[in-house]
Parts: sequence; C-alpha cells; structure tokens
Amino acid sequence: MHHPHTGTARRHTARQRRLARTASTIIGLALAAAPLTAQAGVPTVPAAHLQEAATSGLDDPVKKDIAMQLVSSAENSTLDWEAQYAYIEDIGDGRGYTAGIVGFCSGTSDMLELVRRHTEREPGNVLATYLPALREVDGTDSHEGLDPGFTRDWVKAASGASFRKAQRDERDRVYFDPAVRAARKDGLGTLGQFVYYDAAVMHGEGDDADSFGGIRRAALEKARPPSFGGDEAAFLNAFLDVRVRAMKREEAHSDTSRVDTAQRVFLRERNMDLDPPLEWKVYGDSFHIG
Repeated sequence: MHHPHTGTARRHTARQRRLARTASTIIGLALAAAPLTAQAGVPTVPAAHLQEAATSGLDDPVKKDIAMQLVSSAENSTLDWEAQYAYIEDIGDGRGYTAGIVGFCSGTSDMLELVRRHTEREPGNVLATYLPALREVDGTDSHEGLDPGFTRDWVKAASGASFRKAQRDERDRVYFDPAVRAARKDGLGTLGQFVYYDAAVMHGEGDDADSFGGIRRAALEKARPPSFGGDEAAFLNAFLDVRVRAMKREEAHSDTSRVDTAQRVFLRERNMDLDPPLEWKVYGDSFHIG
C-alpha cells in the first residue's frame, strides 16, 4: 500500500498499525519476558548467555533515547518523541482515542491503566474524573463520558512533569522492559533488544501469529538464538522475516519500511550496538542520528 507523502497521513497510518491491546495482552507481554521452558518447546536459557547479553543493553540512557527516536520516526514521522506526550486524537481505527508517547488507547486498556496508576500517585489530577468513563469505554471506540473535555484535559495533564513521568513509566512497564528482558533471554544485544521493542510497540503481545509473542516463537522455531549458540544476525534476520510476513497480512501494516530500510540497514552494517551515526528511511523519508 502506498502511503501519501504528508506527515499527518503517515503518522495516522503508523499509529493504526498497532493491533488492539487488551488487559490480557498487557499480562501476556510480561509472560513473554519469562524464560522459555522445555515444556514450551525451547530449553531454559543458560545463565552464561544471559550474563553475556546483559553486558550490552538498550536500557543504557543514550541507547534508550536512540530507541525512542527510531520508534518515533516510524510512529510520528519525527525524531522528537518527547513532543508526543500531549498528542491525542481518534484516528478512526476502532480503538477510541490514541494518545501519548506510545499511543495509549482508550479502547484497549493501556490508557485506562495509565490514568489509574497516575491517579494512585497524584489523586485529584485533572484526568482522575475520567476513570469511570475510561472503564466504560474500554474495549470499544466510544467517547461516551470523555467528550468534550478529555482531549483538552489530556493536553493539560501532559504539561506537567508527573504525567509525563507516568507515561514513561507505563511505556517501560508494559512494552520496553519486558521486550528487553525477552531479548536478553534470547542472547540478543542492543540492536536485537530494539528489534523486539519495536515489534512489541506495533504488534502487542499474544499467542497468535501476528503478535510479538507469536512472531518471536516462530523465529525461535526457524533459527537458533545466540543464547543457544546461534548467529545473532541470522536469528534477527529470521525474526524480521517472520515479522514482515505478519505485517503484510494486515493492510495497515503493509508498508514494511521500518524494517526494510531501517532495522535491516543496521543489521547489514553489523551495528549490533546501535552506535551512531545512524542513517535510515521510513516511508521514503530520511533520518539521521549523529
């Protein structure tokens, strides 16, 4: 599918790519980070390989910021991921409002959980009064009880440091940390950890073939991960092959440039630590981190 060459159109298409995430999805992502067992068809990862993978990590602050910029180039057509705290709109994908730095959705539980956790820390915040409505619309595309003030109040909340921190914390809890742990258990370094994180953000977790968990498991069936003596580049290519096939099964995912002209580029360059300078393209637009 051809994407129009306007920043807004690309941004909306990129955000529509994310599969619906339910409460069970959020639980599933944590499960994906657990050690794979012989019962699941894969032996437990040797501790020595886990130690080796832990020496190179995406959670280094500099590398983590690079990861956020890379995802934002695909999700928002900009490297300025921190400008997305206040973003909110209904993009017509059946998931209600999409908002914030990873596209929390009113229809897929993660926005509800974000506001709930923020309210635990800061009772009486401007979004707290919307919790009953968020519970009611969860699983739907409805705005009932949210309009007309929710978008205005989201922007207001995002001007405060506490809600920005809440977004970062929830991003890490639900997506970033579990994906990095899963990658380390497979013996992957910084690039591989990013590959897993980007897949988690786009696809969500689950057991089906189009989820992060399903993609990971299919890759493990096709190639030996470094945690079991496999070649890291070969395994990542297998993972990306499976992911591309999953993306092409859904029209909104069918532009695979975030893999083909970004992650594959770093992999061909054997830049397994995601060291700058980095140059890549998404939807034909060029990006650079010096």
